Amino acid sequence: MRLRGIRRSSNVERRGGGGRVGGTKRLGLAGVIVVLAVGYFTGMDVSPLLQGGGVPQQTQTSSQGDDAATTFSAQVLTTTEQVWTQVFRDQLGRTYEPPKLVIFNGVTQSPCGNASGATGPFYCPADNKAYLDTQFFTALDRQMGAGGDFAAAYVIAHEVAHHVQNELGILLKVNTARARASEVEANALTVRLELMADCLSGIWARNVQGLMERGDLQEALNAARKIGDDHLQSQAGRVPQPHTFTHGTSEQRAGWFTRGYDTGAVGECDTFAAARL
Repeated sequence: MRLRGIRRSSNVERRGGGGRVGGTKRLGLAGVIVVLAVGYFTGMDVSPLLQGGGVPQQTQTSSQGDDAATTFSAQVLTTTEQVWTQVFRDQLGRTYEPPKLVIFNGVTQSPCGNASGATGPFYCPADNKAYLDTQFFTALDRQMGAGGDFAAAYVIAHEVAHHVQNELGILLKVNTARARASEVEANALTVRLELMADCLSGIWARNVQGLMERGDLQEALNAARKIGDDHLQSQAGRVPQPHTFTHGTSEQRAGWFTRGYDTGAVGECDTFAAARL
């Protein structure tokens, strides 16, 4: 992904380990939107970021690696701001209010609960912020086989897509419905929410084609497949249990991302109206 010349977003909050945020509202991590359950991989190695593939490197000191990852993430965030500002204006007749991206190392706190590398990136609707431990990029590459800079960018775009859902009032409706549903029904609702976010991420990718390099689209599709519930459960040595899925299968995730990429239309991402996912 060609990010040279792309400014760093000002909507980035950098924290060290143990950071805290104000406020007392706590939803618990079960109520936040997590890109995947990293807990499938017990004992995960989240050591310094890998070299290669354009992913920010952490080869000399932790602070230097963190700075590179922060710069990369801030530039990707800028592209999401540009895309969604235009899409909201042109397709929805609305003004887009971008989220904050909290980049931390190790552990931090949010109104939705504690955050660490083990929780995976997530979006907290209580404070309109996405949370990312940049060492997750290592896990994405080493443990999940989804390396490359565009794969990492896709993860950020996916969390921003949850903010888009929040801006449109979708998160509130779904969370209200989940609170009244059985566990299986709640999981099914969450799958539709996540697949919609994948589709919205595809819209972002369509609009940054000018920044993409050869192989970038395949990196994103590979990442979508690698974090499908069926693949993750299989990798953890489990027989996939569809009633426990919360993000969708690899085929579904890649398919809905492709749908957003091919159409570029928010209206095409309505997974709740789809008879078949």
